[in-house]
Formats: sequence, structure tokens, C-alpha cells
Amino acid sequence: MVSEPTTPVVALLENNNIPLHAADDQETAIAAFKKYDVTILPVVDSKERLVGVLTVDDVLDLAEKEATEDMQKLGGVEALGGPYLKIDLAMMIKKRAPWLVILFLSEMLTTTAMGFFEKEIAKAVVLALFLPLIISSGGNSGSQATTLIIRAMAIGEVTLRDWWRVMRREVFAGLALGCVLGAIGFARISAWSLFSHVYGPHWPLIGLTIFFSLIGVVLWGTLAGSMLPFVLRRVGVDPATSSAPFVATLVDVTGLIIYFTIAMVVLKGTLL
Repeated sequence: MVSEPTTPVVALLENNNIPLHAADDQETAIAAFKKYDVTILPVVDSKERLVGVLTVDDVLDLAEKEATEDMQKLGGVEALGGPYLKIDLAMMIKKRAPWLVILFLSEMLTTTAMGFFEKEIAKAVVLALFLPLIISSGGNSGSQATTLIIRAMAIGEVTLRDWWRVMRREVFAGLALGCVLGAIGFARISAWSLFSHVYGPHWPLIGLTIFFSLIGVVLWGTLAGSMLPFVLRRVGVDPATSSAPFVATLVDVTGLIIYFTIAMVVLKGTLL
């Protein structure tokens, strides 16, 4: 129907593309256009009867819509389903509130974890100075990893079968990134101790605590952020729902445990 009238039928049959089905989802249609590199595909019903065609401009609109929804979910917001300025304020609040409540309740576990290490904090108040540093580093590494994996899944670069390859890569990446941040943290404490006594005479041990804690927290954040999309895809949930704020909150709680556990080992017999 869309070919030149002089084109032999046999030429069309040799390049016969698999049609789309009317019940296929939007992502299937987008993937088909990428795979076959065409500008138009037929759409058939359950009995393989032609019911219409889908053109590349339609798919571009679908791709933009899917990408927008994924970005909104990554930010911890339900898909708005329309332009930002045209969404009713009440609907906007309804879309954003559930995730904020979930994240708020999850962050309460951070208070619980700090309460568990209350005695250690009382003995070495200096440890509390580095809490924002440790927590933010783990959350940032987790957010990076989950964003990279979700996008790779969306464009077909990564599938469920690639989870082991991704884990191996992220283990090495997490260790390397943790060492970089840990070295910077240790250097900062060392430089500060040259003209200040805020860290006391045991500053080398505090520096080592920060060094090893950053390695552990960044490694855990990277693994958690990269593996969570695979878990969600495996159970049939959109991986984009593993939003960056959710991963950061998850790593916050576990990061505290890692931090204070390492501190108890390194500073045992000195500050603790």
C-alpha cells in the first residue's frame, strides 16, 4: 500500500516484517521500530487480519511519553499523565504524596539505627560529624547505579540474563569509587589535623574509619542500586519504580549500620 506501484511483489515479500498486534503494549511497538529500522509497520488483530498501520511519527510520540514517565518515576513521582502546567494542583499533590510518605516512613528507620548506636555516639561525638558525608555518598552512588541500569534496560542494552555481568562490573566500580572517596576523606582529615585538634590525638584511626566506611557504603549503594531494577523486573514490576530517592533512603539506613560497625572495630580500645 505504501510502496511504489512499479515495485515487484516479490521484493516486498523478501523484506517481510513481523507485524505488530493490536494488543501489544507501547514498549513493544517502540522496540519493533528500533529492531527493523523501518518507518511503518502493519498492525493486525488476533486472527492476523490487517486493522491499520503504525508510522514512525506515532512511535516518536510514544517514545517521548514513555521516557517522560520513566523520568518522573525515577524522581519518586507517579507518572503525571499530562503536561506539568496543565495538571490540577490537587492531582499533582496526589501524585507526589505517596512516595514522600513512603520515603518519610523509611527514613524513620535511620533514627532507629542511630538510637541503637547511641552509646558509641556519646563516647565519640566526632563520629556524628561525618554522618552526612557517609549517608550522602552511599545514596549518591546508589542513585547513579539505578539510573544507569534502568536506562540501559529501557533501551534494550541490558536484560534479566545480564544481572551477573552487571553485578561483577558494579562490584569493581563500587570498590574503585569507594577508594577514591575514602582517600579524599582521609586526606581531608589529615590536612585538617595539621592546624586543628578537633579530631583529637586519634585522628589517624578516625581517618581510617572514614576510609573503610566510604568503601563499604559506596560498594553497598552501588550494588543495591544496580540490582534492585533486576529484582523488580523479575517480579513483573516496572524497574523505573525503583526511584533514586527510594534507593538513597534504603542505603541511608544500611549505611549507618556499616559506618558504626566499622567504627566499633577500628576505634575499639581508643575512643570506643
